[in-house]
Amino acid sequence: MSDIKETKSKFVKVRCPKCKNEQIIFGNSSTKVKCLVCGKELAEPSGGKSKIKSRILEVLE
Repeated sequence: MSDIKETKSKFVKVRCPKCKNEQIIFGNSSTKVKCLVCGKELAEPSGGKSKIKSRILEVLE
């Protein structure tokens, strides 16, 4: 029997509202996440889960 615990945190694919770049970010990031192309802030930490400021395209398992 294995005691592997599943985490509740997920990776999320988002689209930048400014340049439309698609990027995968961590749903529970502890720092601000910026777009790799234009530098617009996509998510900011808010205790547990990140406050995502862009369109979520997909939640990755």
